[in-house]
Amino acid sequence: MKLITVTAATAASLFFLTAGGCAVSRGQESVGAYIDDTAITTAVKSRFVENKQVDASAISVETLKGTVMLSGFAKNTTEKTTAETLAWNVKGVKAVKNEITVRP
Repeated sequence: MKLITVTAATAASLFFLTAGGCAVSRGQESVGAYIDDTAITTAVKSRFVENKQVDASAISVETLKGTVMLSGFAKNTTEKTTAETLAWNVKGVKAVKNEITVRP
């Protein structure tokens, strides 16, 4: 069971790293900071994939200098707050901006 979770998280991480570009402007960010932000984004998305209350495919995650920006759509407020809580619990996260819209 644990192997399936690790495999799913790895597959999701690779998918989300390669799918779509990042709208955040990186400017003069160092390579190390960029790698840290990428690791945070990957960890947040992996937690979404592992959590049955969050639809990882409906929520976008972007990270810049430790600040995580969540956007997309949630089915209800529980999903929105769960996504934010999962993001806050990732090592290295300094702030979370929750711009997720709850669908009516």
